[in-house]
Parts: sequence; C-alpha cells; structure tokens
Amino acid sequence: MASTMRVPAPIGQRALLITTLAMPLTGWTVHALALHRKLSAARRDPLTGLLGRDGYTAKARQITDRYGDAALVVLVDLDHFKQINDGPGGHAAGDRVLAATATRLTAWAGSRGAVGRLGGDEFAVAVRIGPARRELRLAQLTQLLAQPVEVEDGVLVDVAASVGAASPDVLGTTDLSVLQRAADAAMYAGKHTGRAVLAGPQHAAVPSINGRRAGRPGTNTLGRAA
Repeated sequence: MASTMRVPAPIGQRALLITTLAMPLTGWTVHALALHRKLSAARRDPLTGLLGRDGYTAKARQITDRYGDAALVVLVDLDHFKQINDGPGGHAAGDRVLAATATRLTAWAGSRGAVGRLGGDEFAVAVRIGPARRELRLAQLTQLLAQPVEVEDGVLVDVAASVGAASPDVLGTTDLSVLQRAADAAMYAGKHTGRAVLAGPQHAAVPSINGRRAGRPGTNTLGRAA
C-alpha cells in the first residue's frame, strides 16, 4: 500500500520540473517570434508592402552575387508624381498610384526578384534577366508602368515612369552600389522619353554623392553635411 502511494510522487515531481523549465523557454520562444515579426515588418514599406531600403539591398546583393552577368538592376522614378499628389484626388490618389506601381513591379520581377521602395516615388528592382532578353523585358516594363491607374470612384489617372537599368556584364562589376548609381544616371538620361535606358560605362562615371547622382533632389544637403 505504502509503495503504491510513493510511485506517483516522483512522476509528479518530474512533470512539475519539466513544466517549470518549459515555461521560460515557451516565453522566450513567443518573444523571439514576436521580435522576428516586428523585424520582418520593419523591412517592409507599410504602404506598398515592398521591401524597404535595407531589406531590398540585402536581397539585391544576393541576386547580383549569385547571377553575375545575368543580373539586372533597375531604378524607377514616377514622372509628374507631385501633380498627382496635388491634384483633385490628393494624397489618396498618390497612394493608389504608388501601390499600383508596386504591384506592377512585383509582377514584372517575379517571385525570385527583389523589389523595394527606396522612398517617395522611387523604386528599385534586382532580377535575373539574361542579355538576350533585356531589351524586350525593359520595354515590357515601361509599357506596364504607363497603364492608367484607377483611383477613387473609378477615375483613371495617367501615369508614366522613367526607367534606368544596369548590368554587371556591361559595367564589369557586381557591386550593387556601382550598378545602382549607373542605373540612376541612365534613368535620368532617359527622363520623360518613355523608354528604358541601359547604363553604359559613361553612366557609372557620373559624379555622385552618397551613391546618388549629383544634382538629384536632396544631394546638395547631403554634400554640405559631408
């Protein structure tokens, strides 16, 4: 009788010990998961759902390093976006244009591409596209981005974008900062032309401030600060 009564005691103690040890571990697991979700959210632009600058940069570098000459870095800047923001639809219309642009870039880049919003109406894409298909794919992109966007009450807003691209085989480097600087210069070389411009060596040599083409909005302030 006595021995029978003593058997559950060690089992109960072991269960209590396991539960006691598991509670902190469970708490840390929940905390780690919550932190991971917060960090993931922080890497995303809240309006468009695209990667933020840091998240995009990390993924874009993986693409350029992995695919080398078959990689393509693209910068996109919406034309006359301020007019949309200041128009009858206001910022709500501007937000819809930004969201639509993000959706179109994501569809164009595919699931393996990196698409980020760098700020304002500036976007960046890193994707695997071989030399033989670049011209066609970039033409498709400019046509896609030029489609009107439906805003409030079915009103259509005309949009357009300037597109510049850079590739490692043309510039002789997979350095993302060099590729983006050249793509940025190429984009402004083709501003308002309705066509994408693929950067050449001359675009990589354009003076820059903190990785941005000299003369772009905001670079004067950066230059003075430096």
